[in-house]
Amino acid sequence: TGPLKDMNFTVPEEGGVRILYQFTSEPPAVSFRMSGEKDGIIHIVPNTGILYLNGSLDWETKPLHRLQVESLDVNGNVVKGPYAVTIYVEDINDNPPKFDQVSYTGVVRQNSRPGKPFMYVHATDRDDPATPHAQLTYSILHHFPNPYSEMLFQIDSATGAISPSRTGSYYLDPQKQDNFTLVVSVKDMAGMSTNAFSSSVDVIIIVKESLWKAPPTIHIQENSTEVHPVSISQVQSNEPDVIYGIFEKEQLPKLPFSISQDGVIYVTEPLDREQKDTYTFFVVTKDTHGELVDKPLQIHVVVEDINDNPPVCQQAVTVIEVQENEIGGSNIGTVIATDMDKENTLNSRLRFKIQSQSPDVPESNLFYIQQDTGILQLTGPSLSKLYASNYTLEVLVSDGAFQTICNVEVHVIDINDQIPIFEKSDYDHVTIAENVPVGTVILEIQAKDGDEPATGSSLIIYQVKEGDPNNTFIIDTDAETNRGFVKINKALDFETMPAYTLVINATNPEPLVPRVQYNASSLTLFRVFVTDVDEPPVFLKPFYKEEVSEDIAVNTLVMTVEAYDPEGDFVRKLLFLQKSPSRKARCMCGVASDPPAGLCFSDEISLYNAAQKSKTSLILHLSDVNDNLPHLAMDSPAFFCYPVHGGEKTLIRATDADEQWFYSKFTFSLADEMNTRNNWEISKVNATHAYLSPKHPNFEEKVYKVPIILNDNGKPPLENKVYLKVSICTCSSEKSCF
Repeated sequence: TGPLKDMNFTVPEEGGVRILYQFTSEPPAVSFRMSGEKDGIIHIVPNTGILYLNGSLDWETKPLHRLQVESLDVNGNVVKGPYAVTIYVEDINDNPPKFDQVSYTGVVRQNSRPGKPFMYVHATDRDDPATPHAQLTYSILHHFPNPYSEMLFQIDSATGAISPSRTGSYYLDPQKQDNFTLVVSVKDMAGMSTNAFSSSVDVIIIVKESLWKAPPTIHIQENSTEVHPVSISQVQSNEPDVIYGIFEKEQLPKLPFSISQDGVIYVTEPLDREQKDTYTFFVVTKDTHGELVDKPLQIHVVVEDINDNPPVCQQAVTVIEVQENEIGGSNIGTVIATDMDKENTLNSRLRFKIQSQSPDVPESNLFYIQQDTGILQLTGPSLSKLYASNYTLEVLVSDGAFQTICNVEVHVIDINDQIPIFEKSDYDHVTIAENVPVGTVILEIQAKDGDEPATGSSLIIYQVKEGDPNNTFIIDTDAETNRGFVKINKALDFETMPAYTLVINATNPEPLVPRVQYNASSLTLFRVFVTDVDEPPVFLKPFYKEEVSEDIAVNTLVMTVEAYDPEGDFVRKLLFLQKSPSRKARCMCGVASDPPAGLCFSDEISLYNAAQKSKTSLILHLSDVNDNLPHLAMDSPAFFCYPVHGGEKTLIRATDADEQWFYSKFTFSLADEMNTRNNWEISKVNATHAYLSPKHPNFEEKVYKVPIILNDNGKPPLENKVYLKVSICTCSSEKSCF
């Protein structure tokens, strides 16, 4: 109850008969009157002011009722009012959701993008959309058929958008299954209440072949005269409104292809097969956000050959030598030409034909060329220098569209029917010392040949035929004079070979004619006597190398050096002993010899006989032993500013004098003395450095000696206790001790 005034009421729908309020009257008012949207349900008792419902309100019919209430006196005059009374109908979940269609049908393409919707389902609920009563959630109840462990389709629970799942994007194939039926459910109450209403509908999905396919290999004829760009193929995405692009992996200076926004691929300029015969690139599709829509398609383009290249002679002039006695039908040479057009096609097939011969004596057709191979042959009897020593041929080479002339020169050369004949059959002997340098000329020899000069028939090659098993000698020929020079090819050794009897022959590089053979006239004798020379002794090795530990004991045998005298048969042995414990001291060497010798110091050993000496090098590598204690190597004095606040630290470094093969590995710890571990702490930085920090701020302004134990972790490990001086001092503004 209460006085008459503006009021609002909230009433749940379907609530039935109920009293809402009682207005109290104030004199002279004795009754009440109500007008407005009563809809036959909302009433007021005039004499008592009771506002009541005689039935249920329905939110779906009318969610809001606006009324006016007045108080009246006994004469029916208005005392107060009118006042606004508003009744809000509160919705309850009394309506199930309902799909817009009895069933749905959609089409999806093979290889469609996962998560990309291809259709929608939609349902409505008559309840208040501002409440969970009309908040709808979609889900897939059933999937017929469902051949895989995961569903091929998915639905957006809020929008009803149906799209392929990742599994579906991969496996959907109209050849295997071209249609599916989904049972899609919709629930109100956001699907969260067990008392929610739900409905379901069948969704029929037809699977069609993917539109996104790579075209077959594209063939383009080279050097096209069409106006470019020229359309060569087209691709189509499964999705509309995509952006097409080309991506090429070869990184050419310029890719001669483009693509339009309807997927048409163009070649933008004429292609040349001889420059590049194939192209491979990719076509991609992107959405408006720049994300890939389809998997890139690989496009192959083959440039087809046309006959656009003439034959090319391999040589400006092909020179062929033919002996006088060559018989008819002999192959005398080959004319070689090439064509840049595609191999093994008619465009690059070459044919050869002799167009002219000069001079044409004794006849005009002395030569024949095989039309497909370019092999030149003699047609008849042997050539003769009596008629001509040179012929010039013009060979026509054609490929069906182009022709080229290749020039050929045929040189007629004398037959090798004369053998070389030595001026002397015996060159007696020469005596030389065994130490004559290699390369020294010890004899000149001469033979004559009656064949045509400056040809392979007259050039003479000298060789030692007998008496030189180790190739100690070599013979060079002067090509102009055919004079031979006998040289020392390897060092002489009197002790090994004191004398040689050499049999030397003279031959031609060109084979002799069948009826002629080399004989004794092409042979000569020559003897070499080697004299002894007092040679220096020889070490058995070019140098001697040994490795010993630096802590080797005194009088330990380090190495043995051996040498011999080429004129004698005894061997001297030098025995090297460690004679000083110092790492830098040299070694003593004792000599065991026949005859005996004395002792010597040396890094380079010299060995003497009566008049000669030799030297060799000794390399003694000392391997390190872990025999040096680690110690601190501070770059600057350690200090902390007074007063200590906490968190300060100073860097310390350890090192030692031993050889570091890879890298040092030191460990740092505090000695358990003088309350050290309660005052300080050490933390490792790396293998050679650590931080020292105070553990509390209660330090006096003075110098502290901090005992630190260093371990080098060597073999054997060495440990050293050192005292680090640490100053606690008043600091300047630059953070350094005054």
